[in-house]
Amino acid sequence: MSHLPYLAAGWIVLAGLYGVVTSRDLIHAVVCLSVTQSGTYVLLLAIGYRYGATAPVFSDRPPHGRPVTDPVVQAMTLTDIVVGATVTALLLALAVQVAKRRGTIDPDELRSLES
Repeated sequence: MSHLPYLAAGWIVLAGLYGVVTSRDLIHAVVCLSVTQSGTYVLLLAIGYRYGATAPVFSDRPPHGRPVTDPVVQAMTLTDIVVGATVTALLLALAVQVAKRRGTIDPDELRSLES
């Protein structure tokens, strides 16, 4: 079993978190958060992968001792993608509203809550 997918997932998550921490505007932070979310997709798919396994579709013939992939991990990955797209859309809508009301998307300029 290879550790490469786990290392790739960790690297993607760390790159996204670094981008969120060093972000200088809200749009960049949202995109970096989306990259971090992509690392979780890779991690979930790496967990659910089995070498030589077949699809979990059973018909009148049994799989004859071959391993079968777990469909729960694939369903969790699809759910993660949908939730990630929803969160990204919500955060981008909030960034647009902040830009309309405050005139900037720089987090340092948004620190003061004075009108």
